[in-house]
Amino acid sequence: MTVVSLHRYPVKSMLGESVERSVVTGRGLLGDRALAVYDVESGTIASAKVPRLWAGLLGFSARFAAEPEPERPLPEVEIRFPDGSMLRSDDPGIDTALSAALERDVRLIAEPPAGSQFEEVWPEIDGLPIDQLAPGNLIEGTTARREDSGEPVSRFDVSAFGAPGTFFDLSTLHVLTESTLDRLRELAPEAGFDARRYRPNVVLGGAAPGFVENDWPGADGTIGGVGVRYSFATMRCVMTTLAQGDLPRDPDTLRTVAKHNRIEIPQVGGVWACAGVYADVTSDGEIAVGDEHSAPAVAA
Repeated sequence: MTVVSLHRYPVKSMLGESVERSVVTGRGLLGDRALAVYDVESGTIASAKVPRLWAGLLGFSARFAAEPEPERPLPEVEIRFPDGSMLRSDDPGIDTALSAALERDVRLIAEPPAGSQFEEVWPEIDGLPIDQLAPGNLIEGTTARREDSGEPVSRFDVSAFGAPGTFFDLSTLHVLTESTLDRLRELAPEAGFDARRYRPNVVLGGAAPGFVENDWPGADGTIGGVGVRYSFATMRCVMTTLAQGDLPRDPDTLRTVAKHNRIEIPQVGGVWACAGVYADVTSDGEIAVGDEHSAPAVAA
């Protein structure tokens, strides 16, 4: 297997940038999820997993003004707004501009406040029952509120399985294979299974056919010069269905995953609709497009 693309997302839930190489540490790709939008009213980290409030974040894109370097402060981030205008993260008017565009009182922050959480809505999508996405007992157990539609909204700790003080939802590194995307395309040729919908950090090519990542949790491997341990399958949510960039709204991208690849995840409990796999970094290094990925091996 080889690395066919690398992606980082300088601002959580905004579109990110593809890179040819990156230093990778226990905090993920250098600069990944460096910033986030903080919602003043709810006290949560904004996430497009609640589309009614935050789907608009996917109309923004973010990139670093210069390439991040290890052991140095991260460069400023250039944020392109849906209207095509651009501001930098150090612009004194950035919070005002973001608040106006998102129609919420928000702040751009570089560190999550203590106890930070994000929200996730559990909708029924055109006949896709909630319990095909996530365990019903978990949803009810984490319900913080309900949308006007009655859809439950869960609240989770930010970076529950990732590095402390980061803005990841769960884990630090997200890996996806072209084999999984190809299998989904076979199952639903009319849908658009673009890797960008799934926001991976590393896309791998050359794997065996099928949902190969399903067998990797608990195994060790290397990607380029980086050691990883695969932790658990990546749970998919409504965010994958939303319009983003030049990709239209497409509920089939989630419905197909829920129908054909539901995985039990002991770490969080229950059976989930999954595509891809999370990983922890066991040894720092660098990954570049074209690097080899070793076959995962279960630790003794």
